[in-house]
Amino acid sequence: MSRIFWDTNLYIYLFEDYGPLSKRVIRLRQAMLERADQLLTSTLTLGEVLVKPLEHGEIDLARRYKEAIAAASQVLPFDVPAAEIYAHLRSDRSIRAPDAVQLACAAAAGVDLFIANDAHLQARHVDGIHFIVSLERAPL
Repeated sequence: MSRIFWDTNLYIYLFEDYGPLSKRVIRLRQAMLERADQLLTSTLTLGEVLVKPLEHGEIDLARRYKEAIAAASQVLPFDVPAAEIYAHLRSDRSIRAPDAVQLACAAAAGVDLFIANDAHLQARHVDGIHFIVSLERAPL
Protein backbone atom coordinates (compact mmCIF):
# COMPACT_ATOMS: atom_id res chain seq x y z
CA MET A 1 0.00 0.00 0.00
CA SER A 2 1.26 3.45 -0.95
CA ARG A 3 0.13 6.88 0.16
CA ILE A 4 -0.65 8.82 -3.03
CA PHE A 5 -1.51 12.53 -3.17
CA TRP A 6 -3.63 13.82 -6.06
CA ASP A 7 -3.47 17.41 -7.18
CA THR A 8 -6.76 19.15 -8.04
CA ASN A 9 -6.90 18.46 -11.76
CA LEU A 10 -7.02 14.70 -11.26
CA TYR A 11 -10.30 15.04 -9.36
CA ILE A 12 -11.69 17.33 -12.04
CA TYR A 13 -10.80 14.75 -14.70
CA LEU A 14 -12.45 12.08 -12.57
CA PHE A 15 -15.68 14.06 -12.14
CA GLU A 16 -15.96 15.64 -15.59
CA ASP A 17 -15.38 14.34 -19.11
CA TYR A 18 -11.93 15.32 -20.33
CA GLY A 19 -11.60 12.41 -22.74
CA PRO A 20 -8.24 10.64 -22.54
CA LEU A 21 -7.26 12.46 -19.33
CA SER A 22 -10.42 11.26 -17.60
CA LYS A 23 -9.84 7.72 -18.84
CA ARG A 24 -6.28 7.75 -17.52
CA VAL A 25 -7.40 8.99 -14.09
CA ILE A 26 -10.09 6.29 -13.93
CA ARG A 27 -7.49 3.62 -14.76
CA LEU A 28 -5.14 5.09 -12.16
CA ARG A 29 -7.82 5.06 -9.48
CA GLN A 30 -8.77 1.46 -10.32
CA ALA A 31 -5.12 0.41 -10.03
CA MET A 32 -4.85 2.22 -6.70
CA LEU A 33 -7.93 0.43 -5.37
CA GLU A 34 -6.54 -2.94 -6.49
CA ARG A 35 -3.27 -2.22 -4.65
CA ALA A 36 -5.12 -0.81 -1.61
CA ASP A 37 -3.28 2.50 -1.98
CA GLN A 38 -4.41 5.38 0.19
CA LEU A 39 -5.59 8.50 -1.66
CA LEU A 40 -4.79 11.87 -0.14
CA THR A 41 -5.40 15.46 -1.15
CA SER A 42 -5.68 18.83 0.56
CA THR A 43 -8.36 21.28 1.55
CA LEU A 44 -7.11 23.46 -1.32
CA THR A 45 -8.17 20.74 -3.76
CA LEU A 46 -11.62 20.67 -2.23
CA GLY A 47 -11.91 24.43 -2.54
CA GLU A 48 -10.72 24.45 -6.14
CA VAL A 49 -13.06 21.63 -7.19
CA LEU A 50 -16.04 23.47 -5.71
CA VAL A 51 -15.44 26.76 -7.57
CA LYS A 52 -17.15 25.89 -10.84
CA PRO A 53 -20.29 24.24 -9.40
CA LEU A 54 -20.78 27.07 -6.90
CA GLU A 55 -20.11 29.69 -9.56
CA HIS A 56 -22.95 28.17 -11.62
CA GLY A 57 -25.27 27.83 -8.62
CA GLU A 58 -25.09 24.04 -8.74
CA ILE A 59 -25.25 23.51 -4.99
CA ASP A 60 -26.25 19.83 -5.25
CA LEU A 61 -23.31 19.10 -7.56
CA ALA A 62 -20.94 20.89 -5.17
CA ARG A 63 -22.29 18.76 -2.31
CA ARG A 64 -21.80 15.56 -4.33
CA TYR A 65 -18.19 16.55 -5.19
CA LYS A 66 -17.48 17.33 -1.54
CA GLU A 67 -18.97 14.02 -0.39
CA ALA A 68 -17.11 12.03 -3.08
CA ILE A 69 -13.76 13.56 -2.17
CA ALA A 70 -14.34 13.06 1.55
CA ALA A 71 -15.39 9.43 1.02
CA ALA A 72 -12.49 8.50 -1.27
CA SER A 73 -9.66 10.60 0.13
CA GLN A 74 -7.99 11.70 3.28
CA VAL A 75 -8.30 15.49 3.04
CA LEU A 76 -5.23 17.11 4.58
CA PRO A 77 -5.36 20.53 6.24
CA PHE A 78 -3.02 23.40 5.54
CA ASP A 79 -1.79 23.43 9.13
CA VAL A 80 1.28 24.81 10.93
CA PRO A 81 3.72 22.06 9.79
CA ALA A 82 2.49 22.48 6.20
CA ALA A 83 2.79 26.28 6.48
CA GLU A 84 6.44 25.96 7.49
CA ILE A 85 7.18 23.66 4.55
CA TYR A 86 5.26 26.08 2.30
CA ALA A 87 7.49 28.96 3.39
CA HIS A 88 10.60 27.00 2.45
CA LEU A 89 9.11 26.01 -0.92
CA ARG A 90 8.04 29.57 -1.74
CA SER A 91 11.59 30.81 -1.24
CA ASP A 92 11.97 29.34 -4.74
CA ARG A 93 9.81 31.85 -6.61
CA SER A 94 9.46 29.49 -9.58
CA ILE A 95 6.99 27.41 -7.56
CA ARG A 96 3.51 28.92 -7.75
CA ALA A 97 1.68 29.44 -4.46
CA PRO A 98 -1.08 26.84 -5.10
CA ASP A 99 1.54 24.24 -6.07
CA ALA A 100 3.52 25.06 -2.93
CA VAL A 101 0.41 24.60 -0.76
CA GLN A 102 -0.28 21.20 -2.32
CA LEU A 103 3.34 20.07 -2.02
CA ALA A 104 3.54 21.32 1.57
CA CYS A 105 0.40 19.45 2.63
CA ALA A 106 1.66 16.28 0.95
CA ALA A 107 5.13 16.62 2.48
CA ALA A 108 3.77 17.28 5.97
CA ALA A 109 1.75 14.06 5.68
CA GLY A 110 4.69 12.07 4.32
CA VAL A 111 3.45 10.66 1.01
CA ASP A 112 5.02 8.13 -1.28
CA LEU A 113 3.82 9.70 -4.52
CA PHE A 114 2.52 13.13 -5.55
CA ILE A 115 0.67 13.22 -8.88
CA ALA A 116 -0.07 16.47 -10.73
CA ASN A 117 -1.34 17.11 -14.22
CA ASP A 118 1.77 18.87 -15.42
CA ALA A 119 5.39 17.88 -15.56
CA HIS A 120 6.98 21.08 -14.20
CA LEU A 121 7.00 19.77 -10.62
CA GLN A 122 8.43 16.32 -11.24
CA ALA A 123 12.08 17.42 -11.24
CA ARG A 124 11.64 18.81 -7.73
CA HIS A 125 12.84 17.19 -4.54
CA VAL A 126 10.65 17.86 -1.52
CA ASP A 127 11.44 16.24 1.82
CA GLY A 128 8.42 14.18 2.86
CA ILE A 129 7.51 13.20 -0.70
CA HIS A 130 9.30 10.19 -2.19
CA PHE A 131 8.34 10.81 -5.84
CA ILE A 132 6.63 13.59 -7.79
CA VAL A 133 5.26 12.63 -11.20
CA SER A 134 2.94 13.94 -13.87
CA LEU A 135 -0.31 12.15 -14.63
CA GLU A 136 1.29 10.98 -17.85
CA ARG A 137 3.98 9.11 -15.87
CA ALA A 138 1.80 7.91 -13.00
CA PRO A 139 2.01 4.15 -12.41
CA LEU A 140 -1.11 2.32 -13.53
